[in-house]
Amino acid sequence: MKSRHTLAAAALTFLGMALPAAPANAQTYDPRYPVCLQVYTGRMDYYFECGYTSMPQCQMSASGRAATCVINPYYQGKRKRSQQRPPGY
Repeated sequence: MKSRHTLAAAALTFLGMALPAAPANAQTYDPRYPVCLQVYTGRMDYYFECGYTSMPQCQMSASGRAATCVINPYYQGKRKRSQQRPPGY
């Protein structure tokens, strides 16, 4: 009886090591846009489309889809040009 448990444990260990893990997709946020569309493609699977300049614009795209609009946590804001001249000018 003990050898059956050992054999079962060895088989489970082998299967756990033999089955490759699913590759992870990198989630990227485009820092140029303040709003992202989070699109759900499965039970726990989703991706982001960051290309929206306002929440209403994003909501129009999300309408009728399994998606929601979120604030982009990596939005850098509009860059201001420096008014100062470098030394020596």
